[in-house]
Amino acid sequence: MRTNLLETIMGAIVLVIAAVILIFAYTSRNAAKLNGAYELTAKFDRVDGLLKGSDVRVSGIKVGTVTTETLDPSTFLAIVTISVNSDIKLPVDTSAEVVSEGLLGGKYLALVPGGSDDIIQHGGEIKYTQAAISIESLIGQYIFSQDKKKDDETDNDNPSP
Repeated sequence: MRTNLLETIMGAIVLVIAAVILIFAYTSRNAAKLNGAYELTAKFDRVDGLLKGSDVRVSGIKVGTVTTETLDPSTFLAIVTISVNSDIKLPVDTSAEVVSEGLLGGKYLALVPGGSDDIIQHGGEIKYTQAAISIESLIGQYIFSQDKKKDDETDNDNPSP
């Protein structure tokens, strides 16, 4: 009988701890919404590696997160919605670019504030964007440029009569 009571108490403690962890995870995930963050959108040609939940940074400091990524069916551009801390006021000429954290790291959205006095309002759009740079395409361009350079050198060694 005593063992059953002890097991019941331990089970209740485990359930309470699990509930506390779930509540903490939910509130920290939605902390931006609770802190009065505002949403902005930006359109990109490509957002390779940028995921929902990725950081949004200004000067390397996290100021928000990526909330959604959708495809515009008419222009086929990637529409990225971001949530930015309400204490960060971005000028209307702010630019956004998808940046890699390192050679093997993930991607984040870097915002570069402009010099305008006008501020982007909630629901506004960042007009100036730069798509993600594909490491694979850069490596391919380098390899093919080296091959072309070799071919050009070979042609110069054998001048035509």
